Amino acid sequence: MAVNVQEKWDSENVVPYDDEESPIEQVRLTVSNEDNPSLPVWTFRMWFLGIVSCALLSFLNTFFSYRAEPLVITMITVQVATLPIGRLMARVLPTRMFKIMSWEFTLNPGPFNMKEHVLISIFANAGSAFGNGPAYAVGIVDIIKAFYFRNISFLAGWILVVATQVLGYGWAGIMRKLVVDPAEMWWPSSLVQVSLFRALHEKEGEGKTSRGKFFLIVLACSFIWYIVPGYLFPTLSNLALICLVYPKSVFAQQLGSGMKGLGILSFTFDWAVIASYLGSPLVYPFFVIVNVIIGYIGVVYILIPVSYWGLNLYNAKNFPLFSSELFDARGQIYNVTSIVNDKFEIDKVSYAQHGRIHLSTFFAVTYGLNFAAVTATVSQVVLFNGKEIWQRLRTSYKGKPDIHTRLMMKYKDIPNWWFVLTLALSLVLSLVLCIFMKDEVQLSWWGLILAAALALLYTLPISIITATTNMAPGLNVITEYIIGIILPGKPIANVCFKTYSYMSMSQAVSFLQDFKLGHYMKVPPRSMFIIQLVGTILAGTINMAVAWWLLNSIEHICQPDLLPPNSPWTCQSDRVFFDASVIWGLVGPRRIFLGQGENIVLSIGAFLEVYWHQCWCGFYTKHSQAKLGLNTSTFQYFLQLQPVCLQQQH
Repeated sequence: MAVNVQEKWDSENVVPYDDEESPIEQVRLTVSNEDNPSLPVWTFRMWFLGIVSCALLSFLNTFFSYRAEPLVITMITVQVATLPIGRLMARVLPTRMFKIMSWEFTLNPGPFNMKEHVLISIFANAGSAFGNGPAYAVGIVDIIKAFYFRNISFLAGWILVVATQVLGYGWAGIMRKLVVDPAEMWWPSSLVQVSLFRALHEKEGEGKTSRGKFFLIVLACSFIWYIVPGYLFPTLSNLALICLVYPKSVFAQQLGSGMKGLGILSFTFDWAVIASYLGSPLVYPFFVIVNVIIGYIGVVYILIPVSYWGLNLYNAKNFPLFSSELFDARGQIYNVTSIVNDKFEIDKVSYAQHGRIHLSTFFAVTYGLNFAAVTATVSQVVLFNGKEIWQRLRTSYKGKPDIHTRLMMKYKDIPNWWFVLTLALSLVLSLVLCIFMKDEVQLSWWGLILAAALALLYTLPISIITATTNMAPGLNVITEYIIGIILPGKPIANVCFKTYSYMSMSQAVSFLQDFKLGHYMKVPPRSMFIIQLVGTILAGTINMAVAWWLLNSIEHICQPDLLPPNSPWTCQSDRVFFDASVIWGLVGPRRIFLGQGENIVLSIGAFLEVYWHQCWCGFYTKHSQAKLGLNTSTFQYFLQLQPVCLQQQH
């Protein structure tokens, strides 16, 4: 990443500027101040490559999400791959004009241009759920059919997937003028994409290897090498040296296994394993990698061993060291289906007979740190970035439009009624689901309204945080906790509420981020809106169709104990999603945590962040802006690491 998103705001970042410069230094160095409004964007090439890319990414990301090591294909792949294809189409397609009644068009309006490329990439980005793989709501369908062994109709699943994705666009339309147009809302991650687009479309100097040739060489080498760990020698994917030396020792497995232990002296030669959950490390700046390492060491090599072997907290040794499974008091896998009654609710009598649900040490720490991170993240932003955000928000109201906003004024703006209509239709569709198909989703209409209100409440502050610091706090744990307190015993209602609140907010932020990319690249706003909306609906439909096909065609999918040996269809991501539905929805936080522990860790998160701010606030000069890698980013990154270890269990 070319932009240091942790850089402290000061007078060097926002300076007095003339009419032809952006007030943000990083933007001035990255984004062009020129525009050519005559470049065509609604071309056959754009629609063809955009739809194909969106459909392909939707299919592949959903297909591979059920595997033990999921593969997420993101927008960057399409950015690079469609460039030579677009240029080839510009050479071979006919240039003659076609006429349908009064409408004239051509398949080839000229050279393949950067604006077409941006729209194709954003089309594809919708196909990867903005870099997250399949749509989040697909997980609801997965756990109903493959974990609870109940039924949900295809229509109800499709409404869940599409409505939760599109609902966020309505919130984004309300916030767009506040977090896209102002120069002070600069969205650091969008600058990375701008840099890539400009690099791909710049002419090569003499004597240099073209980027297209370099890409083909790397692609061929990657494909050839993947055959080795993928098919010829699968052991290279997870090579645990300690386990090889002591194959029968449980303690050695706990120390050395990269799949079920601490991963000491565990290596991989498979890039798919390296990039499976946190993404490619090549695109992260150095300070992020440092945060990941510090977080990993703090959790995996200090906190977990002390809790498990040193203190044996809550009889931790009765359960595996790392596991996302749920256990009874004897350490056996908890029979969740036995405590679900015919109404798809908790059977209190059966639950009393089976006893409380127990978590592995690592899983319990995961949730504890998630609660701490909720308040720590807010405290981090207020203490370290609060002045910055407030000053930029004030400037966004009082400041004059920068060069990029003025250039965008040449294009027709998006009518507000487009966003209102999108919001209204998605809400109506969701109300139909919650009223007429309530037996399938359990969520009442008032739950939907509450989820939408939470999403609306958090969209603006989180958008501002993301636009100025590149940190996007998640609401998944806190939302499932809220509805778990209000409506315990209903697992599907819990995950539906979480998806409507958390994902609609997340979609709004992603929409705004892509819109800022279009803003920098001078793409007509109406084209951006239509492409994002069409891409999201198309991707959601394909996500649901592929999921439905796999769930109904692969026997024992998501059931590792019943699958053949080395079967890849273990659904690791869905396992954590299912466990969350049991903990927060079916059983409820009061029964799991006795109503106290989560409040303690919420307070701990805020306290630690305040303490850290007081310790280090004197060191914030222009020469010490890295925060030594030990701030809430560390909290967040090792929280991201925890699902990696949890989801890699067989």
